[in-house]
Amino acid sequence: MSRPDLASEAGPVRGRAFAIGLRNRFRGITVREGLLVQGPAGWGEFSPFAEYGPQESSRWWAACHEAAHLGPPAPVRDRVPVNVTVPAVGPERAADIVARGGCSTAKVKVAEKGQDPAQDLARVEAVRDAIGPGGRIRVDANGAWDVDTAVAMITALERFGLEYAEQPCASLEDLARVRRRVDVPVAADESIRKAEDPLKVRAAEAADVVVLKAQPLGGVRPALEVAEACGLPVVVSSAVETSVGIATGVALAAALPELPYACGLATVQMLTADVTADPLLPVDGALPVRPVTVDQDRLRAVETDPAGWHRRAEAARNAGQVR
Repeated sequence: MSRPDLASEAGPVRGRAFAIGLRNRFRGITVREGLLVQGPAGWGEFSPFAEYGPQESSRWWAACHEAAHLGPPAPVRDRVPVNVTVPAVGPERAADIVARGGCSTAKVKVAEKGQDPAQDLARVEAVRDAIGPGGRIRVDANGAWDVDTAVAMITALERFGLEYAEQPCASLEDLARVRRRVDVPVAADESIRKAEDPLKVRAAEAADVVVLKAQPLGGVRPALEVAEACGLPVVVSSAVETSVGIATGVALAAALPELPYACGLATVQMLTADVTADPLLPVDGALPVRPVTVDQDRLRAVETDPAGWHRRAEAARNAGQVR
């Protein structure tokens, strides 16, 4: 899988760190943090989650470098259809998020630690009521279920009309077992972005759909290579970035030859602030394909000490140079 040439980089990383609150807890966090780096092609974002070490974060740095130094490849579309993302909230809040999201597709988080199956069912039912019979619903378990639980839950949720179930189990082997036992299509997310060889998902016949994220795969160009090699329908999703990071995801979705599904890129609305005066927010269920200009006042309002992020970025860069 190709990456931007990081070996030619020298000297310390320079960028501006941010910390932005989330409207609802997501992946166990309430604040999204990262580093913005400006280069000759524009701005790039480096925002791996706290638990990611230098080796895994090296792909995130490669994506940031690509955006700042190379810019995106040529798009084949000027709008990208998107879904609204519903965190593991109560039914009323879930319905409100869908109503305000302005999208005809909803992605619903399930299998949240500390919650029970009844809460998942109530949340998805509320989303179905809010989005209407013509809307599409997909659920995401982030690999939290074992095979039998996944089969039971997907079967129970199927009555709400699921487009697909995303990462019901953690391993490729378990995804393949679930896929053989349910009628709902299975999508692979973590199995793609965390694998040393993301293409194993096709060989294992573990998924009907692949979910690709630009930062964890090293940027737009490496992600396009993965999409081509997998030979499966692609959904582009975000890592809950600022509009700078979302623009990279939009660039990936815009460059795909085919885009049969709405993408999980309408996540700027999950943040309490942004770093641009013109955020990438959905209009009529789609995001425009365009660059993002950082607004200095808005960036200053969320800016934090960059020292720790500079160290993380340099460690990630150095890990990526060892190939």
